[in-house]
Amino acid sequence: MKVLVIGGGGREHAIVWALLKSPQVTEVLCAPGNGGISALARCIPCDPGNLQELVNIVAIEQPALTVIGPELPLSIGIVDELTKRGHRVFGPTQGAAQLETSKAFAKEFMQRHAIPTAEYGICTTLAQVREELPSFAVPIVVKASGLAAGKGVVICETHLQAEAAAAEMFSGSLLGTTEEAVVLEEFLTGEELSFFALCDGTHAIEIASAQDHKRIGEGDTGPNTGGMGAYSTDGIATPAMRSWLLHNVAQKVVDGMRSEGEPFKGILFCGIMMSPRGPMVLEFNTRFGDPETEAILLRLETDILDLFNASIDATANQLTINMRPGASVCIVAASGGYPGKYASGKPISGLPDNLIRDARDKAKEEDIVIFHSGTAIKDGKIVTAGGRVLAISAAAPDLQTALDKAYSELAKISFEGMQFRRDIGHRALR
Repeated sequence: MKVLVIGGGGREHAIVWALLKSPQVTEVLCAPGNGGISALARCIPCDPGNLQELVNIVAIEQPALTVIGPELPLSIGIVDELTKRGHRVFGPTQGAAQLETSKAFAKEFMQRHAIPTAEYGICTTLAQVREELPSFAVPIVVKASGLAAGKGVVICETHLQAEAAAAEMFSGSLLGTTEEAVVLEEFLTGEELSFFALCDGTHAIEIASAQDHKRIGEGDTGPNTGGMGAYSTDGIATPAMRSWLLHNVAQKVVDGMRSEGEPFKGILFCGIMMSPRGPMVLEFNTRFGDPETEAILLRLETDILDLFNASIDATANQLTINMRPGASVCIVAASGGYPGKYASGKPISGLPDNLIRDARDKAKEEDIVIFHSGTAIKDGKIVTAGGRVLAISAAAPDLQTALDKAYSELAKISFEGMQFRRDIGHRALR
């Protein structure tokens, strides 16, 4: 089977790697891919935000399955367009993807369907922001309603800071694009959890849980990023809690979307805060998360193609998903200056010669895989080409051993300005 993966980050590298382990897959293509993915799949240059360009690639290549990795193609309706043309595609429709592409939609949806979330206010003007702010204690969370690459959340210590953050979102000075709406949200405390479910329009089944590290600095300090690392373990949530999240969040989302005429198929990422008042939904993503995917797929023992087919064919309830016991981690090496301005084109040294092992070699399980998040090939060498550059991932029987393996591998790698967190998994270790 020929499979096309849309996207070019660490998540897509991990998906390509997992697909190549499937005996059902004969060829994998990736559009646009990156420097690391090109060692595994034939990469096709494209703009992932250009709907017609993506449709044309599928029409020319005729893959048996197209897998959508990032949120941008989902937001412009790639699944709708390909389905309309008779192509088999994994991911939610544009309408169903609103759970991620519009935080305002997601908050109102959760209110309609009694899904626990923080108190909030939706504002479309700065005057509304000023009117709503006195209702919130500080600190207060200000969120861009639209897509913001993981950087549209600002935690403000005063109402004046919150007003300024909202003003920058409306004007476009904060994110580079103007927001039509911002969400003011109650600040929640507790442990965060990323809960992943496979959905087929009717059923939701658990894949795995992980914990992301959003802040750039150690000790969870500094601005938010797309994610600086993640870990996944057997015991990250109790069986009772995982069952509760499946039935009271993920399945409620599937039931609610179906009742509103937008059946949800694909991956549902539930960002959860384990607050003193109980689990609360912080956000939804409607695709695999990044960098959680790099950690989770290292543990996935079930053929990933079976997950994709079960979602498309509405047979998720018949699928058993098995995860490798123990723990897995992902540590992100980022460009200097990220999540702000950064330079690209920096040569990367220390990548092992056998960086990309043959994923079809079943002789042994891979314990360490370096996924490329933002790289390119220049003059035959791998160089940086993004804010997040590499995702060093490792699996082991326990979390500390997995971390030791990943950090040991990371110590061999360098590029100008490289930054990474040295405390991934610190909450679990504590």
